Amino acid sequence: MPDFVWRAATAAGKVEEGRLSAPSSAAALRQLREQGLTPLRIDDAASAPASIGRAAGAAASAPAGAVPRARQGKGPVNAADVLALTSELAIMLRAGLALDNALRVLIDMSHKPSVGALVQGILDAVKGGTPLSRALAAHPGLFNDFYVNMVRSGEVSGQMSAVLDRLVEHMERQRALRESVVSATIYPAILLAVAVLSLVAMLGFVVPQFEKLFTDMGDALPLPTRVVMEMGRAFRQYGLLIGAAAVGGVMLLLRWLRSPAGRQWWQARLLGLPLVGRLAQRYQLTLFARSLGTLLGNGVPMLTALHIATDTVGNAVLRQALAKVAPIVKEGGKVVQAVSATGIFEPLAINLIRVGEETGRIGPMMLELSNILNREVETGIKRLLTLVEPVLILVLGVLIAAIIVSILLGILSINDLAV
Repeated sequence: MPDFVWRAATAAGKVEEGRLSAPSSAAALRQLREQGLTPLRIDDAASAPASIGRAAGAAASAPAGAVPRARQGKGPVNAADVLALTSELAIMLRAGLALDNALRVLIDMSHKPSVGALVQGILDAVKGGTPLSRALAAHPGLFNDFYVNMVRSGEVSGQMSAVLDRLVEHMERQRALRESVVSATIYPAILLAVAVLSLVAMLGFVVPQFEKLFTDMGDALPLPTRVVMEMGRAFRQYGLLIGAAAVGGVMLLLRWLRSPAGRQWWQARLLGLPLVGRLAQRYQLTLFARSLGTLLGNGVPMLTALHIATDTVGNAVLRQALAKVAPIVKEGGKVVQAVSATGIFEPLAINLIRVGEETGRIGPMMLELSNILNREVETGIKRLLTLVEPVLILVLGVLIAAIIVSILLGILSINDLAV
């Protein structure tokens, strides 16, 4: 009979760990529930992580009430920590733990001191009579308006665990979309770095090897060879200065782009770029549609949901256009008329919103729209990479080939003079 190591919460909110023998993991779950425990994790003892195995083994010899801890992490609370907290809280509430007990379990399970301090502050506020949504709103850097309003809708409806599950799904989809965009830029960035390093190597080390050979030829050298020789000479003499100027220029440009004026200028230009602009617009509309659909699906009023969903859009130009939707709806206009007036939605999106509004299912229709846009963004990124990668390789090959050909022309000209 296989052994399993487990981690579970008691009704009092304490986390316990141990080892048990059972025919299967399902049987192990039943045994834990029969003991009045809420299972948090069950692993086969043979394949469990070493930290869990050691913790389970130490549990038998630890003092009563002591909770073995995994290796402590460092750093401030980040988005991944918030996602993990939300997921674990949803599991514990769904298992029947009271909110304060669930928060105590999260404190015991926290692998970072900053996470434990955050949850402790939330627990203190909740024990003092503050609603969970208001306790979360005290940390706007971690829990935005969308998150807080979702939790508030769960408090009102009494379906907190279901709302948290939807919130986890939303956050995971958002993270997956961001990661796909970031991952798509890694390979082109590597190609660009290789191109720059190759040019540096050619101008700094290869070209100087031929300079002595071409020194006495003067104007007899072909023009391409003279140009490459001058570039190599300038790179050797002023390479550090050129590099420092380039780094300084990039830093100044990035600093300006982070300013409100620079950010708005870049975001406006980005939307006008061929191929990339359309992808950027669809990506931002995906955020808007998913946020709006999730909020409406959890009972948040339309106007509140529109304001919050608009704030999730990062592009200032699109955000200004979407900000016109709520006033039109507030004055009695239909949502489909308001989104059509923005001029940024495609016919398919407008038709989906019209169908959702006419059938009273605008929330599910917005989620369906976000899924469609998400697939289009992922497909567009793959197609763009299919175009960008060979272009970068071709440009790199042409630059290196131009340097090599210019050197060969110089060598051939020497042979001509010798004849």
